[in-house]
Amino acid sequence: MSEDWSRYNLSYYVKGAISGGICCSITHAALCPVDVCKTRIQLDPVTYPNGLLGTFRQVVAKEGVGALATGLGATAAGYFVQGWFKFGGVEFFKIKFARSLGEEKAWNNRVAIYLVSSALAEFIADLFLCPLEAIRIRSVSDATFPKGVVSGITRMVSTDGVIGGLYAGLGPILFKQVPYTMAKFAVQGKAAEVMYRSSGKTPAESSGSTNMAISLGSGVIAGIAAAVISHPADTLLSMVNKKGAKLEGEGTGSALFRLAKQVGFAKLCTTGLLPRCVMIGTLTAGQFGIFDSVMTFFGASKFHFHDPKAHKHH
Repeated sequence: MSEDWSRYNLSYYVKGAISGGICCSITHAALCPVDVCKTRIQLDPVTYPNGLLGTFRQVVAKEGVGALATGLGATAAGYFVQGWFKFGGVEFFKIKFARSLGEEKAWNNRVAIYLVSSALAEFIADLFLCPLEAIRIRSVSDATFPKGVVSGITRMVSTDGVIGGLYAGLGPILFKQVPYTMAKFAVQGKAAEVMYRSSGKTPAESSGSTNMAISLGSGVIAGIAAAVISHPADTLLSMVNKKGAKLEGEGTGSALFRLAKQVGFAKLCTTGLLPRCVMIGTLTAGQFGIFDSVMTFFGASKFHFHDPKAHKHH
């Protein structure tokens, strides 16, 4: 059973990109309150010492429920764009590599294909996400900052410039998101493969509910793996974007290095890790679940690697 490559055309990639935009936008927007609390804990552990739920109560008591939606516009817009390029890009690169290598080579190198495809897709996505993430973090940590996306970007460009403001966090974002996305797609692909193997059926032969259960289950595993791998960079990223975190004339790289030394590696790896595992595990499961549902809704079936030897018996 060899792959019918003709169905992976422009229309397939656009469906993949839209599905990716929708799944990332919905999951990140839904978790916006968690993100607001997580960012506050990372930036100001003295004021918010009581973990996620405590911070949640504190913010609501002091500033009202609306404060939990700080940065919602930037979050929804940023992650729609990021999901568009990330999921769309992973499908695009994965299929191009698999097609040029041929079925057998693609199957043998599937983990490498996942890693390279997701790194390339994430790099492109981050060029679009970075400015929106910069204004989101600034709006959470600075009460005087405009709340709208366009007004936020305008203010930041006028005060800090394009590179110094909107793209100041590009290094740390790549440093956090690229390993995170590589882990996310490679682990999800591997986990799903193991689950299908143990069920004895291919994705095409399985029922819709089995496919959905496998999307969600493999998503949780992938999310936790990705959260652990990218956590130190996530903590540093929140610190670097904090108002007044960088010294005059200091580059992002040296600021990161200095902050990492001050805080210590063990703390970077563990501060806020549990809420982040819960958050990213839920988020990733939601993303793969929604992505597969929207793809099915569009009538597109996702590309899966398959073992050419396994199909010779059928």
